[in-house]
Amino acid sequence: MDYFNPRTKVITEINLVPQDKLEELYNLIHDFRLGVEVSKASLNQTMQFAGCWNDMSDEIFANFNQEIRTRRQQAFLGRRSDEVSLD
Repeated sequence: MDYFNPRTKVITEINLVPQDKLEELYNLIHDFRLGVEVSKASLNQTMQFAGCWNDMSDEIFANFNQEIRTRRQQAFLGRRSDEVSLD
């Protein structure tokens, strides 16, 4: 048995947890695992869009990129004027 293996270390620690705390520990581990699975699914959905602009010509991409910059500037201009200085 490999005592330096993370799984072995986790199981060893679980075996040391008092019986009345196992349900709480189970819930923690279960929620953690579900969160990891959701993160992987989210990453997979996002990565479906990776490279979707490869087919754009340089001119269309440059125009698209400029439009994004312009829209961001417009969005932040309104926000900056609404902010109050704390100085």
